Parts: sequence; C-alpha cells; structure tokens
Amino acid sequence: MTKKLSFLFTLSVMLLLLSGCVQRELVVSSPGSGLDFWGNETNINDVNTSDLDENLTESETMITEEDEQRMERIAFPVSEYYRLPRAGKGTIRGTIYVEDPYGKKIVGAGTRLYLNPVTSYSDQWYQESYLGGYKMQKADPRLFNYLRFTAANSNGKFAFYGVPSGSYYLIGTVKCGTECGYDTQKSIRIATKVSVYGNKIVQKDLNRMVDQY
Repeated sequence: MTKKLSFLFTLSVMLLLLSGCVQRELVVSSPGSGLDFWGNETNINDVNTSDLDENLTESETMITEEDEQRMERIAFPVSEYYRLPRAGKGTIRGTIYVEDPYGKKIVGAGTRLYLNPVTSYSDQWYQESYLGGYKMQKADPRLFNYLRFTAANSNGKFAFYGVPSGSYYLIGTVKCGTECGYDTQKSIRIATKVSVYGNKIVQKDLNRMVDQY
C-alpha cells in the first residue's frame, strides 16, 4: 500500500510539472494579450485579407478577374521581419469611420482592423497600392505571422493591446451604401501610419472623407 501511494504521489508530481511546462510554452508562443495576435488566434481563412492584395476603392467590388495584370511585389525581406519585436505593452485605440461632405460620420461597426509592421515590404504596398491605386500580387503568406488583428464594436471603436514598440500601418474597411450616397454598398478601405513605444496608449482614429461621384 505504501509503495502504491508513493508511486501515485510521484506520478502526480510528474504530471503537474509537465502541465506547468506546457503552460509556460503557450505563454511564450503567444505575445501580447493573445486575442489580438493573428498567428495564434485567427485562422487565415476566417478573415478577408483582400485589402492587403489589391486596392479597393468606392467604385470597385471585392471580386477581381484572376488573369488581371498585377504589380509584382518585392522579395519578402526575411531579415527585416526577423528583427521585429514579438511582444510589447503598448496600446493603440480609436474609432474607424468615414465622413460625408456634411460632416456626418458613418462608423465601421464590427469591422476587422489590422496592424501591419512598417517595412520595405509594407511600404511598397502602401505607396503603390493604397496611394497609387495599383493592384498587386498576393502577399507572401509569411506576412500573416506578423500582423495583429482586432475588431471594432458597434460604435466603430477598436483597440489593440500588447503592441510591441514600433511603427505600423493601421488598416480597416468601412462598408457604406445609401448613407454615403451610393446606389449599392461599397467597401471603403482606410490606411494610415501609427507608432507606439513602451507602454504608451496611443489614440488614433482611422477615418477619411467619402468620395462623391
């Protein structure tokens, strides 16, 4: 009986130690608060990432021709991304909305937003696609390991927690129809640059004027 109890006690201690090691491993592999980290909490198939592959404007739909000519992306800069910090204590929060010429705000209720680290790779996307209007080839799948993701509430308010120090492109899309003066619903993409350092809380709205046709 004594040997049996001793064996059970030893087995329990070993299981406890093993469970502790597993828990520590999970914490290490999930930087930030966890819920805002793309790689560990979000299946790539569950989120529309077309805004990273092409330029969406009020006059374009989400569907494009497969054989359409697209701008070639630069090679994925592995060394740049390798140097990026993976954990942090910063916070970025704000409201996503579009504004009509009369000052009326239409918020992006429930929309998803991304933080895309500023690198030569994302710079090309911002300059050529977002500002220049060129459609681009699909992003390298490795990029999605470095994105951070969150969703706005019903009032368009959003927040990213546990953000590593650095500069990011803040990206989101507002869907707007008759309230913006359109006959059909359009997807209006918005992107801007934002920086955060240490444990600072950065207030940064994501907004733009509605284009009228």
